[in-house]
Amino acid sequence: MTTHKYTNDLIHETSPYLLQHAYNPVDWKPWNQETLDLAKKENKLIIISVGYSACHWCHVMEHESFENDSVAKVMNAHFISIKVDREERPDVDQVYMNAVQLMTGRGGWPLNCIALPDGRPIFGGTYFQKDEWIKALNQLADLYKNNPEKAEEYATNLTEGVKNSELVPFNHNEATFTKKDIDNIVEVWKKQFDYTLGGNNHAPKFPMPNNYHFLLRYGVQAKNNEIIDYTNTTLTQMAFGGMYDQIGGGFARYSTDKKWHVPHFEKMLYDNGQLVSLYADAYRVYKNDLYKETVEETLAFVERELMDGKGAFYSSLDADSLDEHNHLEEGAFYVWKKEELQQILKNDFDLFKDYYNINFYGHWEKENYVLIRKKTDNQFAKDHHLTLSEVKNKVASWKETLLKIRSKKERPRLDDKTLTSWNALMLKGYVDAYSTFNNHHYLEVALKNAKFLLAFQLREDGGLNHNYKDGRSTINGYLEDYATVIDAFISLYEVTLDERWLNTAKQLTDYTFDHFFDTKSHFFFFTSNQDSDLIARKMEITDNVIPASNSIMARNLEKLSHYYSNSHYAKTSKQMLNNVKEDIFKYPSGYSNWLQLMSDYVGDYYEIAVSGKNALNKIKELNKHYIPNKLIAGATKKSNLPLMQDRYNEGETLIYICVDGACQLPQTEIKEALKQLKKTFD
Repeated sequence: MTTHKYTNDLIHETSPYLLQHAYNPVDWKPWNQETLDLAKKENKLIIISVGYSACHWCHVMEHESFENDSVAKVMNAHFISIKVDREERPDVDQVYMNAVQLMTGRGGWPLNCIALPDGRPIFGGTYFQKDEWIKALNQLADLYKNNPEKAEEYATNLTEGVKNSELVPFNHNEATFTKKDIDNIVEVWKKQFDYTLGGNNHAPKFPMPNNYHFLLRYGVQAKNNEIIDYTNTTLTQMAFGGMYDQIGGGFARYSTDKKWHVPHFEKMLYDNGQLVSLYADAYRVYKNDLYKETVEETLAFVERELMDGKGAFYSSLDADSLDEHNHLEEGAFYVWKKEELQQILKNDFDLFKDYYNINFYGHWEKENYVLIRKKTDNQFAKDHHLTLSEVKNKVASWKETLLKIRSKKERPRLDDKTLTSWNALMLKGYVDAYSTFNNHHYLEVALKNAKFLLAFQLREDGGLNHNYKDGRSTINGYLEDYATVIDAFISLYEVTLDERWLNTAKQLTDYTFDHFFDTKSHFFFFTSNQDSDLIARKMEITDNVIPASNSIMARNLEKLSHYYSNSHYAKTSKQMLNNVKEDIFKYPSGYSNWLQLMSDYVGDYYEIAVSGKNALNKIKELNKHYIPNKLIAGATKKSNLPLMQDRYNEGETLIYICVDGACQLPQTEIKEALKQLKKTFD
């Protein structure tokens, strides 16, 4: 039995990240009212240290500083130290990240912010080396003891900055959006493109799924071959890269270099959910088997390593694991040495070496290689005088062999908490994969997860909880939880025609108006009006690795306004987009999900309603085509849904193509219905 020299208050938490720090000599406490009251009672500065369990540099700072007795002595003497899991408490992270960005011009994790006893920040940064951390703490303790007026002045100014930053005013100008607007925005954005290797023209490279989802759509709808080719290059290079786990499937967080080769090796659920959606959509455009394989392998990874028996998805896998010397090393689980590959693969090694670049191109550091591809299977087959099926069989055999051997290694730590918003992103990934590939297993997994969310995360009062762990549903949900679940449930309705999912999406939407909506700006706050106040109540506007909760909500409202003929939803959605219009021109990549919404307003937006006993089969046929500017409604019997009323005819299945409520003659065949679209996407 392991005995520990120290134990602190985090021992009572369920977050794997907080539990990692439960045996530090630092007297860590969780973020709660009791801790905040204690800081006021003892009149001590607060250290707010934010990270997450898969964060490499969080582990480094823990080992260097938070496990060190001399550092702990300073922290315990002068501060109340609070550890925060940013994934559990994105609201806390948002506020103090904003403060650190205002102070330093940059952000990231670990995030370390020093605040007055009332929570107002006075100093902060990201990773600190041990000596600079001790020096900063001593200086701050001295400042607060001997010059509290100065500390108060810092706090007042900084808190005002946090409250005012990222405020987007109500735009009173008429909401007009044009194709020329979007063309100009893409022209600005193109300056950042790497046309050879894809992504941005600098390192590190993040996958940014919502960026490429929009660019995929723009390229096709604008018939812009440059953007079509660039998006294809990006998706191909990401799937070829070491950021993609070539043996086990699934994507790491980002690439540290320009060729998508060496990642920080953490694997996050939210990345993989969105990337599955992206590659599924891209397959409909490019019909590239690589994209189908990427979806299949990523979903196999998710089910193997990130899914529990209830159909819930876990959060992440750590970047670090034990190497052969029992040292915790980043990427140890995923890298290979040339000699071990030669022993494992024997006569196949020379082929493998060329396929996965066991050479200068695939070398990382020390003797370690991160597998990376440069050639398509067709090109590889041609170079080695093999048939395509021979190459496919070889690769499948290599993956199976190496996956078995890798599974015997010490595994990366699993963060097994379940977050509602991230589950919804993964649920949508499964829906999109089913929609594209018609693999019924994907629908079964999607339905299982959706039922988990209803059973365990939806409360009796109609609200959602954010977190699930050890059989307990906790933490009042944030806007990101509502926005992503609404989006996923609308998508689930579109492939099942089960109106329960659409009606639940509407109920959750109405709940957000009651508890999150700001009548002044027409945006939604990130936190509910039932939550205890932080120093500022923030709004999430800019699209990041995950789209902003407000941009997802704006798109949800637009769709639901069609389904329910709800003009309030439509007006709100349009006003939200109008509010950010000027900012989109300045920073396109930070507004790509908003650009999806703008694209809906620029051209025709199709309501495709299918009514009759054969509706589901007609919709499956429709889903083979890439039509981004549409929503699907359907029913196999009479329906009271406004979009489906009076459209059921016994004995036949009819397809209605409508724009702004005006419908063309109903058709019985998808082929004929597609002709009614101004643009057909094949």
